[in-house]
Amino acid sequence: MVASKLGSISSSFAAWYPILRFAFSWSLCCIKFSFEINHDAHLAYRVVVGSVNGKFTEVFQKISTLHSKNKFAFALVAGDLFRDESSTSVEDTENVENLLNGKIKVPLPTYFGMGAHSLPDAVIKKLEVTDGEVCENLVFLGKRTTFKTSDGVRIVALGGALDPNVTGDSLKDKFGPFYSENDAKILRGAKTADILLTSQWPTHIRAVSKVEFDEELQPESQDCIAGLCEALRPRYHFSTSDSAFYEREPFTQSHEGDDVQITRFISLAAFGNSSKSKWVYAFSLDPTAAPLTAVPTGVTSSPFAAMEKKRPSQTEPSQYRYASDEHNYHSHDRPRKRKRHEQHEPLKQEQCFFCLSNPNLATHIIASIGDESYLTTAKGPLTTRNTFSSLPFSGHMLLIPLSHSPTLSLIADPDSRKKTIEEMHHYRDAMQNMLKSLSSTELGAVTWEISRSSGFHVHWQWIPCALSIIQKGLIEAAFKVEAENLKYPGFYPSKPTSRDPDVSHDDEGDYFRVMVWNSEDGKDKEMRLPLDSSFKFDVQFGRRVMSKLLRLEDRIDWHDCGQSHEDEVADVEEFKAAFKKYDFSL
Repeated sequence: MVASKLGSISSSFAAWYPILRFAFSWSLCCIKFSFEINHDAHLAYRVVVGSVNGKFTEVFQKISTLHSKNKFAFALVAGDLFRDESSTSVEDTENVENLLNGKIKVPLPTYFGMGAHSLPDAVIKKLEVTDGEVCENLVFLGKRTTFKTSDGVRIVALGGALDPNVTGDSLKDKFGPFYSENDAKILRGAKTADILLTSQWPTHIRAVSKVEFDEELQPESQDCIAGLCEALRPRYHFSTSDSAFYEREPFTQSHEGDDVQITRFISLAAFGNSSKSKWVYAFSLDPTAAPLTAVPTGVTSSPFAAMEKKRPSQTEPSQYRYASDEHNYHSHDRPRKRKRHEQHEPLKQEQCFFCLSNPNLATHIIASIGDESYLTTAKGPLTTRNTFSSLPFSGHMLLIPLSHSPTLSLIADPDSRKKTIEEMHHYRDAMQNMLKSLSSTELGAVTWEISRSSGFHVHWQWIPCALSIIQKGLIEAAFKVEAENLKYPGFYPSKPTSRDPDVSHDDEGDYFRVMVWNSEDGKDKEMRLPLDSSFKFDVQFGRRVMSKLLRLEDRIDWHDCGQSHEDEVADVEEFKAAFKKYDFSL
């Protein structure tokens, strides 16, 4: 039932309709099986090519010819678009300049990621000022990204080669041809993808497959890529294999309780390869297609099924203890004694509960992951699913930057700092829009932040609150009274949080900040308490005040509010269902 490969179409048929050499490769199989073909406006062909290695003038000309006949929605480059700079010629440099200056035309929207080599310096300089656009119709996806095209196709890309020595955020070098296992872990938070684009292969991809392939030609493969493919269940997973083409049988992937998804893994040879292996592949994709009701013939089981799975810790031992200490657990009710030498012991990033690189991170409570920050339900939440009748979830959320930094102002990379602050505000706005809709404007929200250079990993805590309490000014009053009782310096009003992270008042000193959102007028009120060495600040301060306002004094300490693993999962799933249409990361 499988259609013939490109080039094996009968010459008589190809003579009058040559474009079918490209469009009806595995796509014919898709049509016969009705995997995802709905004959409506959403059905369109796309085209993907292997490594171009600087020969983009010829490649764009060939794609232009195909595009004129088939009207592809977009093109993808899997691998290197540009030649390795160590082997560039004068002609290569001139071609790059002509591309940047618009003298080489790109015939349709074309997306490329990071390959095995660094980008040319001239291209990097252009990208730094154009937000990813090389020239008209040519866009750099980045080496770790989620991207949605104008026609609704969701692309997840992870480029470069795995560098085991990189343990932090590899995006500090946005154009380096490497990634870390943490990058792959972060991308799992995308939850789903129509297309996964990686430079390296997933391990075990050839398991339970009958398609022959020369093992000596198989590229390097990685477990973290296999885990990413398994987590996202893309419809297509594209990669590269230099001088060889490999198209695996489609395989099933399913998560417990979810529909079965069919994934096709295709690795393309480089353009102009000596063995004349296939370097271009056209495919059909309908992002609105309904889930499968049956598994078609010719589909294998998942090649990743036999992979050894590491079960995440259900107890979050010492790593979660750090989180306790930092954001609400130096309680006056529960004094903790620590050895003197432990008080100033630096915390390693992989031990930080808020860092996705921590292998013991409780990933089951993560609700959404953006480009620079992520959203999670709170461990031992102050509010519960019974606190507010209009909410089917607890509502106590944490907004956490991906960058490991004690304050937002100390995030080292200026571009990352700017984008992190903007995205955290975006998440907060999205949650508040959801809250307004669910509660018919009966609930507002309170957000608090501890920002001090001696901390570990800055974050915001967000919690719903009755609008009547907010309108009466009781939030501000309660925080001021509690501060006075503890003999803290006084609060001072500050301007509502700026969406412009370059505004200076977002960066001034160490402070405790409260942001109060009124759902009726959509406005924020903000005030700050300066933090310094003249007094000992209780990091449980925000939760203590809110527990009294909400008459939840018995829930001040998170240790008394623990939930079972099943309850935590149920809570985050309820939140994700309500937040779905507001979640810009999807």
